[in-house]
Amino acid sequence: MDIKKASQINNTITRDLSKLSTPTGNIYESVMIMAKRANQIAAEMKQELNAKLEEFSSYADTLEETFENREQIEISRYYERQPKPTLLAVNEFEGDKIYYRKIESPQ
Repeated sequence: MDIKKASQINNTITRDLSKLSTPTGNIYESVMIMAKRANQIAAEMKQELNAKLEEFSSYADTLEETFENREQIEISRYYERQPKPTLLAVNEFEGDKIYYRKIESPQ
């Protein structure tokens, strides 16, 4: 999923639990699916942010030589304004964009 193209609500809203539990038949399974997807999105965002900030890191710098870089601050602000991974995961789940499968245990 391309997070930059996500036109999501950047605010929390009240959700109907019966609608969230409809696809799986169980609200707890639905919540776990959304939680796992939110963790995936958060890991992707963190990896992308670290890759961009890696360009600014200098291994020769000491604490006294550290200075503020305007581009680095703008990148950080951009990621702070992004919707939270949980909101993205809930919207994906409601839009049937998450693939999941239930593994049945043999009896």
